[in-house]
Amino acid sequence: MRSIRKLAESLWGAVQIATQLALGPVLHRWRTRWGATDAEAHRPLPGDDLVSRPDWDYTHAITIDAPRAAVWPWLVQLGQARGGFYSYEGLENLVGCGIHNVEEIRPELQQLHEGDIVRLHRTGYGPAVVELEPRRALVLGGDPDAHGSRAVWSFHLVELPDGRTRLIERGRNRVGRGLLATLGFGPYLLDPVGFVMSRKMLRTIKRLAETVGRAAGSSRRP
Repeated sequence: MRSIRKLAESLWGAVQIATQLALGPVLHRWRTRWGATDAEAHRPLPGDDLVSRPDWDYTHAITIDAPRAAVWPWLVQLGQARGGFYSYEGLENLVGCGIHNVEEIRPELQQLHEGDIVRLHRTGYGPAVVELEPRRALVLGGDPDAHGSRAVWSFHLVELPDGRTRLIERGRNRVGRGLLATLGFGPYLLDPVGFVMSRKMLRTIKRLAETVGRAAGSSRRP
């Protein structure tokens, strides 16, 4: 049953990616501001200085009916050979990523430090943890590559007055020289494909944090 559900999810993810690729620039602005208010999209956040003048960027956001403490453990687990990326696992594995999403908080995955690599692929490729402020910010990035391309990928938790949390995901990209840099760091493929995968990730983190939070609340009741 689990395998059938994953297959159905992957097919749905593929349909969404095909749609976003077909519409291309028409939905670019909507994709790069999905769920975010104007204030959030323009708000300076930790990690922005790593790519101070991006060729393109995005800010996604979602409201989670749980406190920051319930959301943070899911972010700490991100990564290949860790908790996965809570997205379309089947699509990620089509390109050999070797992702296996975890839907519970595992103590052995809660250790993450600045300088650690958050792997995107089974080859070990992935950004480093540049900044980590527990329950507030996780910033991933690296030095410019040989062609001058650079990217920063960051997650931010903002506490709301009613005990809920805003989870903000931001990406900032500098495109280097050459066709491969344009394809790998430019918006033409990364924007539509990344958007579909990121939206699924954010929605899954929301579901997991809210579900675990409710379960914990129930277990504390007399």
